[in-house]
Amino acid sequence: MSDEIRDELPADLQPSEFVGAYLFPDNSRRRIPGYIYLALAAGCLAIRFGLPDAAAVNDGWILGAVILAVAGVVSITSGWRMHVDEKDALVKAQQAVGFAVGHASAQQVWRGIRSRPTWRVLCYSAEDPPIERGLVLVDAVDGSIVEQLVEDNPEAEPVVESTS
Repeated sequence: MSDEIRDELPADLQPSEFVGAYLFPDNSRRRIPGYIYLALAAGCLAIRFGLPDAAAVNDGWILGAVILAVAGVVSITSGWRMHVDEKDALVKAQQAVGFAVGHASAQQVWRGIRSRPTWRVLCYSAEDPPIERGLVLVDAVDGSIVEQLVEDNPEAEPVVESTS
């Protein structure tokens, strides 16, 4: 059937056409909508107090301004500038676990009320199969180790010693 509708990715999202290292977006972009929310809050207050006799203007404009202002302040204060990228996080995680890392992956997560960016790094030791594994949380703002867990890899096959 030639008239069948098929979904496809846009050209800029085609993985086969991707070249180069991926640059993870900085968390500080959250500040932009924060400033927009504050501008809208100021606009709500200007309408409420500038047009007090208009039919559609009441104290709901003040409530809207307060809600927008709170959302703006939260957005601005949670727009942390990230100084540690995933490569730096992988290096810090290797230093924290105390074993030579073979395979590892980093994922950005957020923690706390103000959504501080953190790298969650899962790493396995360099042996084949890996004997140890570790999970390290690296703060993406200052590079400090937030938490770490190192344990024997339960997926590794136990070594059976033969006695002769």
